[in-house]
Amino acid sequence: MSEKIVNPGCNPQPYKKSGYKSFQEFYPYYLGEHHNRTNRRLHLISTTNSIMILLFAFLSASPHILSFILLALAQGYGFAWIGHFFFEKNKPATFNHPIYSFMGDMRLWWEVVGGRRRF
Repeated sequence: MSEKIVNPGCNPQPYKKSGYKSFQEFYPYYLGEHHNRTNRRLHLISTTNSIMILLFAFLSASPHILSFILLALAQGYGFAWIGHFFFEKNKPATFNHPIYSFMGDMRLWWEVVGGRRRF
């Protein structure tokens, strides 16, 4: 059973001032905040790099696991925020919705890597 791709064109959506009660409700807005192709690509690169850093840290059984986790977070959000501030010219959704935004990063990455969303 295939799940429908929401907001396939990443078209901007109005912010819901009453808030978001679920991730499904938030995700179309999240995608609209990533309308700029360069921003989306920076997100893809940063999420991939973060996943690779975490995989290396866990698979190598490094005693510096906390340092790798912090590096993955800094690297992941660094590129993504550059994409928002310089290309998208908006404020990252992470500031208002950190959990849903992280979930959005992961879902967007999964959709692109799985070939369901074009970049």
